[in-house]
Amino acid sequence: MKDKVVVITGASSGIGLALVHECSARGAKVVMAARNLEKLQELSAELSNSGHENLVVQADVSKEDDCKKIMDEAVKKFGTINILINNAGISMRALFAELDLSVVKRVMDVNFWGTVYCTKYAYPYLLQNKGSLVGVSSIAGYKGLPGRTGYSSSKFAINGFLEVLRIENLKTGLHVLTACPGFTASNIRNTALTADGSVQGESPRDEDKMMTAEVVAVHIANAIQKRKREIILTTMGKLTVLLNKLFPKMMDKMTFNHMAKEENAPVK
Repeated sequence: MKDKVVVITGASSGIGLALVHECSARGAKVVMAARNLEKLQELSAELSNSGHENLVVQADVSKEDDCKKIMDEAVKKFGTINILINNAGISMRALFAELDLSVVKRVMDVNFWGTVYCTKYAYPYLLQNKGSLVGVSSIAGYKGLPGRTGYSSSKFAINGFLEVLRIENLKTGLHVLTACPGFTASNIRNTALTADGSVQGESPRDEDKMMTAEVVAVHIANAIQKRKREIILTTMGKLTVLLNKLFPKMMDKMTFNHMAKEENAPVK
């Protein structure tokens, strides 16, 4: 990754923050995009003090103009884009019967449309460089999670979008990676939306027992360098995807029972 220009969305926390550190450590010039400008500026100062070239762009990926701005600023400073990591995302937790539809739209706007918008405006440079297009998806993009209608839908959509682009580019040299972590210790559950769109505030799961964002970032960076088409992380995640292909009805029941164990679970 030395001297490659890497754009990372959702860069101020969780997997995005870990990817910033991992890619910088591998010699990349990192463009960090997120809504929280204060955190990005703190991160930028830290990287600059360590001799890592970087750029901060405040952006909300649910807005097409902001996504264009990210890529324009990246090219203005560094001349091109080699790798785009679509990481920005939000979650939600509520039964569909109780859900305000604006919550589904908000999740789709950030997770799916944010990926589409950013990809569109980075695309010419990625094609020119035979670079890497990455989407940070989820096991929830392979198996629907009860109480996560908007989230699972957005991840299924991302998986389909990336699969089409991979096939369209079989002869262009563009690398397309779908990265699917399992449950990862991050703040995504703390900031998840509830039925009325308010923020959940705290995680309903034991974060200490999950794969760390730093470990996920190493797996993703390695997969980019090896130009893998897909990675599925955690033992539970791999088993979920495999067993869902072989025994989908059984996995419906197992998924329901697993999610019902969460604190204050919407499914009982």
